[in-house]
Amino acid sequence: MEKTSDWRGKLAIPCIPQRFVLAIMGFFAITNAFTMRLCLSVAIVSMVGNRVGNSSNSSAQVDLDPNSCPYPPVIEGEKIIPGEFDWDSETVGLILGSFYWGYIFTHLPGGILSEKWGGKYLLSIGILSTAFLTLISPYAARLGPGWFIAIRVLMGMGEGTTFPALNSLLAQWIPVEERGFWGTLVFSGGHVGTIVGNALSGVLVEAWGWESAFYFFGSCAIVWFIIFTLICFSRPDDHPFISDKELEFLHERLGDTVTKDLPPIPWKSIITSVPLWGLVAAQVGHDWGFFTLITDLPLYMSDVLHFKIGKNGLMTSIPYILMWIVALSSGYFADWLLKKKYVSVVNVRKIFTTIASFFPAVGLLAASYAGCNETAVMIIFTVFVGLMGTLIPGMKVNALDLSPNYAGILMAIINGLGSLTGIATPYVIGVIAKDHTALQWRTVFWIVFGVMNVTNLIYVLTASGEVQPWNWGENRRPVEVDEKDGQRDEPESYCNTRL
Repeated sequence: MEKTSDWRGKLAIPCIPQRFVLAIMGFFAITNAFTMRLCLSVAIVSMVGNRVGNSSNSSAQVDLDPNSCPYPPVIEGEKIIPGEFDWDSETVGLILGSFYWGYIFTHLPGGILSEKWGGKYLLSIGILSTAFLTLISPYAARLGPGWFIAIRVLMGMGEGTTFPALNSLLAQWIPVEERGFWGTLVFSGGHVGTIVGNALSGVLVEAWGWESAFYFFGSCAIVWFIIFTLICFSRPDDHPFISDKELEFLHERLGDTVTKDLPPIPWKSIITSVPLWGLVAAQVGHDWGFFTLITDLPLYMSDVLHFKIGKNGLMTSIPYILMWIVALSSGYFADWLLKKKYVSVVNVRKIFTTIASFFPAVGLLAASYAGCNETAVMIIFTVFVGLMGTLIPGMKVNALDLSPNYAGILMAIINGLGSLTGIATPYVIGVIAKDHTALQWRTVFWIVFGVMNVTNLIYVLTASGEVQPWNWGENRRPVEVDEKDGQRDEPESYCNTRL
C-alpha cells in the first residue's frame, strides 16, 4: 500500500504503534507539567533565605529547636543571608498552595470539552499557557507576593485540563489489557517530573540563581508542545498515518465501549455513583500525602535536617526515583495478573491502592522519628514513599474501567476534588510548622497518616472494576464482546500505513 501523501505522514516512525507514541508523549506532558509546578518548591528555599558562598564569613546559625539536627559548619567564604524575599511561613504556604486554587476550576470544563472535542488541543494549549506563565514567574515574584500568587493561580488553571484530557486520550487509544503498563507510564510522568524538578532545580539554583529553574522548565515545555501537536491526535480515526492493522485492532478492542457520538452526559448517574466517590476518597488521601511531599518536603529537609539547597534538591528527588520504578513494574505486574486471570480487576485495583496508601504513611511517620541520622531518614523516605508508585495501576486507572466514554469527566471530578488538598496542605503545614520545629513537622506527618488510611478504607469498601451501566448514557446498552480465549490477538504488523 502506498504511504499517505499528507505531509504529516513523513513524521511517522515506521512500525511503532501510534498508541504507544501517544502514551510516551503523554508521559512527557505530565513530566513537563510537574517540573513547572514543582520547581518553586526548591527555588523558594533560596528565595526566602539560604546560605550562599563568595562572601565574608559569619557566625554559625543558632537553632532554637532542641529536636532539630545541628546546622552544618559554616565554611570559609560562606555567609547567612535572609534571601531576596521577606515572606513568613504562612505567606510561603499561600504561595505554594495558590497553584491549586486555579487548578481545581478547569478540571470539570476540561473533562467536558475533552469528551466533546478530543483531548489533543486541550492538553497542548494548557501546557503551553503554563509554560509562558512559568517563564514570567520571576518577574511576577519581584512585583510582590500578590502578583506571584496570581500567576500561580493562572498556571493552575492551565494545568487543570492535563489529567482530564489525558484520560480522555487514553480511553480512546489504550485497550483495557494494556492500561496497567501504558496508563502507569503516562501517569508516572508525575514521578519523573518530581525527580527532575527537585534534583535539577537545586543544581540550577546553586549555579545560576533561583530564576533559572523557571526559565529552563518553561522552555522545555514549549519544545514538548511543538512536537506533540505535530505527531499526536485525539482519536485513532483522526490519525493520518496510523496503520490499518493497528486501527482494526483498536476498533476491535475499544469499539464496544467507546462511542464517538455520545448522548447527553448522564450527570445524575455519574454523581450518584458509589464507585466514583470511592475513587474521590482514594484520590484525596493520596494527594494529601503526595502534595505534602512535593510541596513541603524541601522545606522539611531545610527546617529539620538543614540541608543546603543543592543537597536538598538531590535528596528530595531520591524517593521519586524508586516510586517511578515501582509504578512501572507494578503496572506490568497488574497487567500480567489480569491477563492470566489470577486476580479480578477490582481486587487488583484495591490491593495496589492499599499498598500505595498504608506503607508511605508509615514511612513518613518513621522518618520523623529517625532523628538526625541522614542515611536512615533517606532510606525510610525512599523505600516507603517509593511504594506510593503502586497507586497508578491501582485507583489511578480505575476511572478507565468504570467508563471509557466519560473517562475525562470522571478524571476531572476525581482529580479536581483531590486537588483541593493541594490548597489545604501547604497552608495547614504553614500554620502547624510555623516555628519550623521537628515536633511540629511530626504532627504534620501524623495527620497525613490518618488521612491516607481512612480514605483508603473508604475506597476498598466502595471500589468497582466493572464498566458502569451509564457508560453509554442514562439507559444501559449491552456490551458485545467477541473474544478469543479471553484475549484478542495483537496485530501481526503495524508497518502497513493507511492512505
